[in-house]
Amino acid sequence: MKGILMWWPLVAGLMFLPSVAMSQPSINVSSMFGDHAVMQREMPVPVWGRSEPGAKLTVEFAGQKKTITASKDGKWLVKLDPLKANVVPQEMVIADGAGNKVAFKDILVGEVWICSGQSNMQYGWGKESHPMFNWGGEANLAALVADARTKPIRGFTVLPDVAFAPNDQCKGAWSADVSGSAVAFGFSYHLFQQLKVPVGVVVTCWGSSSIEGWTPRELTGQLPHFKAIMEGFDANTNAQSRVRAAIEKGIQHGNVFVRQQPNLLYNAMLHPVIPYASRGMVWYQGEANAAKPDEYAQSLPVWINRLRAEWERDDFHFLVVMLPGYGDKIWPWFREVQLGILKTPHTSVANTIDLGDEKNIHPADKAPICERLALLARRDVYGEKIEAQGPIYKGSSVKGNRVVVEFDHADGLKTTDGAAPAGFLLAGADKKWLPAKAVLNGKTVELEAEGLASPALVRYAFDGKPTVNLVNGADLPAYPFRTDEWPQ
Repeated sequence: MKGILMWWPLVAGLMFLPSVAMSQPSINVSSMFGDHAVMQREMPVPVWGRSEPGAKLTVEFAGQKKTITASKDGKWLVKLDPLKANVVPQEMVIADGAGNKVAFKDILVGEVWICSGQSNMQYGWGKESHPMFNWGGEANLAALVADARTKPIRGFTVLPDVAFAPNDQCKGAWSADVSGSAVAFGFSYHLFQQLKVPVGVVVTCWGSSSIEGWTPRELTGQLPHFKAIMEGFDANTNAQSRVRAAIEKGIQHGNVFVRQQPNLLYNAMLHPVIPYASRGMVWYQGEANAAKPDEYAQSLPVWINRLRAEWERDDFHFLVVMLPGYGDKIWPWFREVQLGILKTPHTSVANTIDLGDEKNIHPADKAPICERLALLARRDVYGEKIEAQGPIYKGSSVKGNRVVVEFDHADGLKTTDGAAPAGFLLAGADKKWLPAKAVLNGKTVELEAEGLASPALVRYAFDGKPTVNLVNGADLPAYPFRTDEWPQ
């Protein structure tokens, strides 16, 4: 059985060099290309790198041959025509007019997704995971690995790094093995089970990182709070010295200070990935920003639109993982911000309100997240006519001392334990919240609260770690909501 631990010692010694610098210094291909890569099907595929200024290069792959002349600064980029999915390994050959050539072998064509975020994306599926993901473990996902290794499912891991300016190359490599990230692996596995084409996931994440760390400096012009953060960092010579010292010594996984600085992760771990052809991004991040939901509400849509512009894809899809249950009273407000991204086209939000742990910010229950992400991708990206989400608030009406709540995606509305729906609160105009007695009635839930004669407002699952049991016929949980206005 092949495994990451078998090839990791070799790759670790090579990945810190440009793709072909050891043998062909005149052709420097982006580190996103290499043996075992998965290329995106059904859309133009950029291939890029650096060479001698003015050099004429050819890129050959899958029966295509593209020619390009390197610019004055040596940069070049060609776009292959859309490719058909192919499980048969192919070779990419890049050559210049001086007789230099580099070849990448064992390349498949299928679906590619970028998987990014912080520690819950970095959480591994088990002890055999890539060293980047060697903490954590998800037994349900680990049980799928042996079967997955018989399938054309592959991973690219971007290793932790920071930079003061955007890098062309990243520290990483493709592997013929599955990803060590639990969420990235499970998502790729469930996608393959339905699509039956090769799936590659590019994992670029780092624990404790904020969205500001993944944000290009240019967005200071659109985000005042990010501008203030960048100005503070630029003026902090001590912080910059600490970062430079860490870079010189070698970035360590435990260097929390370095990974929490603004812009530096984008420069080293995201910019080099762009514009690798891919369907979209799975974004599992927010714990580091949860204390300031109002700022995140500004940042997330602006950040998404900026990345789409860099990928030159207005339909580059974002699958956002909503933060699960956790004993922090600010998290309900942050989840509301995450759900707000649905107003931006080509986005989906995986509901995790029924998961999580009261005291552990790194819950082990990642398997349901993977399944729900795959369902959303199948519906929202690949066009399958399936139920991919749980009940979502549609509207409510007051009838005497009762409130009737209507839901969309509510076919087969039920509870997981057969008991009455839990997690509902009611309030009058005074906003004094009381626990509600809930009764199912078709696609609606009828609510009343003891001593409340004139209910006006409703909240559902609006707590750090709520007790919930409301699902639809597909066993997908209802999304949290509230009918009162921001902020309280």
